[in-house]
Amino acid sequence: MDHTVIIWNVWGKNLKKARVFNLHNAAVKDVKWSHKGLSILSCGYDNSSRLIDVERGIQSQVFEEDQVVHVIKFHPDNSNLFLTGGSKGRIRLWDVRARKVMHEYFRGLGPILDFDFILDAKQFIASSDVSSGNASENSIIVWDISRQIPLSNQVYVEAYTCPCVRSHPFDPCFVAQSNGNYIAIFSSVSPFKLDKYKRYDGHAVSGFPIKCNFSLDGEKIASGSSDGNIYFYNYRSSKLIKKIKAYEQACIDVAFHPILPNVIASCSWNGDVTVIG
Repeated sequence: MDHTVIIWNVWGKNLKKARVFNLHNAAVKDVKWSHKGLSILSCGYDNSSRLIDVERGIQSQVFEEDQVVHVIKFHPDNSNLFLTGGSKGRIRLWDVRARKVMHEYFRGLGPILDFDFILDAKQFIASSDVSSGNASENSIIVWDISRQIPLSNQVYVEAYTCPCVRSHPFDPCFVAQSNGNYIAIFSSVSPFKLDKYKRYDGHAVSGFPIKCNFSLDGEKIASGSSDGNIYFYNYRSSKLIKKIKAYEQACIDVAFHPILPNVIASCSWNGDVTVIG
C-alpha cells in the first residue's frame, strides 16, 4: 500500500528491483504489461490509470476517473485500447491515442471485481460485488463491446460473488473463481451456460480476492488459496493434479510465464512474491 509499482529482475542470483515507479498518490490496485512488454498500465485508489514506459522509466499518460480503479486490462488485439473497472461499478473502454473514454458500461451495481475478453474480443465478461443487490442475477454479466449492451446478466445464479474471471486461451469457455470455494466453468457462446457437471474444487477462497489462471496450452488451471497453497487442476477432467505450499498466509494470485510454460509466479496476502520454475 506504498503507492509504488516495482519491476523485478528475477533471473539473477539476487532479486533486484529493475524499476521502481512512485507515480500514484494512493495504493496501487492492479498492473498489466502491454503485449510487447515495453510498457505497463497501473491503476489504484487515486482514481487514475497510468501508462508507463518501462524502458525509459517515464509516465506517458494519466487517465483520471471519478472512482477508485480496481482492475485494468489491455485489449488483446489492439494495445491502444484498454478497459478499466472501478468502485462505482462503471467499466470504461479507453483509447490511448485519443486520450479519452470511447465506451462506458454501467448497470448500477457494486464495485467491479474482474473482467476478461471473449469471442475474439467482441465481448467481455465482468464480475461485480453485488452483495447489496440480487447476486443471483448480476454477479457475472456478458457485455457487447461495440453496442455497450449486456447480452446476459443471468450467467451465474449462485449467491456468491466471483473475484476472478478468466477466458480459456483456445476453447469457447471461461471460468469464474467463486466465493463458494470452487471454480465454475461456463460456455462463452450464448446463452453462456454453466457446466453443472464440472467444477474445480479443493482450494478455499474464504472471502479473499483469490485469482486463477490457465496454463499457456490451456490444459491446466492454477489457483491461489486461502490456506497458502497453489492448486493445479486438469482443465479437461477437473481433477486436482497437485498442490504446492507457498505461504503461511493466503496465496491470492498465481500466473504462468507468458513464454516459459514451467515457470509460475505467485503472491501472498502479506506482499511476498515467489517465482517457481
